[in-house]
Amino acid sequence: MSSRDVLQSASTLASYNVLLQVMFRVLTFLLNAFTLRFVSKELIGVVNVRLTLLYSTLVFLSREAFRRACLSGGSGTSHSWRQVINLLWLTLPLGVLWATLLVCVWLWFLQVPDPQTVPYYSPAVVLFALAGVQELLAEPLWVLAQAHMFVRLKVVAESLAMIAKCSITVVLVVSARDWGLYIFSAAHLVYTGFLVLCYVVYFIRFLGSEEATKKSFPLRCVGDLLPCKTDGQPLVDWTLAQLTWSFFKQSFLKQILTEGERYESFYIFFAKVLERGRDVKSQKREEVAIAAEVLECLLKLVVVIGMIITVFGYAYSHLALDIYGGSLLSSGAGPTLLRCYSCYVLLLAVNGVTECFVFAAMSQAEVDKYNLVMLALSVSFLFLSYILTWWAGGVGFILANCLNMGLRILHSVRYINHYFQFSQWKPLRGLLPSPLLLLTLAVSAGVTSVFCCDSGWFLRLVHIGVGAVCLLGVLAAVLLTETHLVQFVRTQLLPRYRKKHT
Repeated sequence: MSSRDVLQSASTLASYNVLLQVMFRVLTFLLNAFTLRFVSKELIGVVNVRLTLLYSTLVFLSREAFRRACLSGGSGTSHSWRQVINLLWLTLPLGVLWATLLVCVWLWFLQVPDPQTVPYYSPAVVLFALAGVQELLAEPLWVLAQAHMFVRLKVVAESLAMIAKCSITVVLVVSARDWGLYIFSAAHLVYTGFLVLCYVVYFIRFLGSEEATKKSFPLRCVGDLLPCKTDGQPLVDWTLAQLTWSFFKQSFLKQILTEGERYESFYIFFAKVLERGRDVKSQKREEVAIAAEVLECLLKLVVVIGMIITVFGYAYSHLALDIYGGSLLSSGAGPTLLRCYSCYVLLLAVNGVTECFVFAAMSQAEVDKYNLVMLALSVSFLFLSYILTWWAGGVGFILANCLNMGLRILHSVRYINHYFQFSQWKPLRGLLPSPLLLLTLAVSAGVTSVFCCDSGWFLRLVHIGVGAVCLLGVLAAVLLTETHLVQFVRTQLLPRYRKKHT
């Protein structure tokens, strides 16, 4: 598969992922708004914070290192897919180990909520951990699908799973609200079960088919998906296993530092196009040029979107919370926290893009060296979190995250600058929006921040109308000044225009 084909597949996957995430956010927003009418906010809070954190921590620590190593450029070509599959199945026992440890922490070291307000907490902790382990059953299939750019499989699987989860939640909230956390535990088990089922059904139908033969798929039957030893070969590729161990040490530290948004589709693109651990002069010129162009455009895209979210998120935090939850959410520290988080989103997005390039380009030795940097960042983050949370509460915690993310961006920017230092490509120019766009954003920030949302619906509607006009002005500035970015979005991220372009 050529670099352009990889870029096209990665771009298609990225555009579908964006649509998928938007759908998930909308469904989650509507689901939370609906369930708040039937269950207490304390119950929703435990689900969205404690139990979701348990699940996300378990799956992240169990599979992230394996994904990064097995999706690196050589996987499946210089490495045997038989050995890759065997390595990936190690995520399951690792997941069981993490589930046991995390359940103990959640039940014995964290304060247990009041059982009158939040019933069935202990069984829910176990069930959410079980859901995480259940999802790991599909991990070898997920990596196979990503490595071979099965674009629609992930979208269909996650969409069906999310619809099933929402349906179960609504039915149980209406008909069995006394079940408490059992409602959300059952819904999450259904979600992960649907994910596994979709991947299993797809590969059962795909393996051995004419399509698989036509694509020269490396596995022939369902039995090849199970762990087994091949004569004359070790059970796993030890070079890949060592790289996985390096990423595992890093992922453990990143979970402490809070994980940024992961741009999996473009990480796959960079990992396939670039040869890990080799400088620009040792790479193919065409592939480096494509990688630099994509990196610059991605940086420009997330900076533009992040700045729009920061500007309008700051101005409309109070109004959004007031409409969503009334005075219950808008009267306290909620608006201030949301304003701070709107700024954090910008740093989160930039860090996601820079790190996905850096981790695809680093050698194993550089990954091990970076783990020491992550260790230092972990210690400083914990110290800053304690000090700033003591000083400013929840806002202080967000500020600590912003400082942590800024330091990670600084490290990645230094690496990228050094990587392209003696070449003609300067992808870090993507971090600099046009002067006209910056001016438009500044004017929008000033205009939209002068309104007060406590003076009736008329002024609220005026506030919304002014914001809409300002947003149109910002988008017009993007179309006029960021022509290279607009062309990239049209030809790479929008399937309809990409078909015309090709």
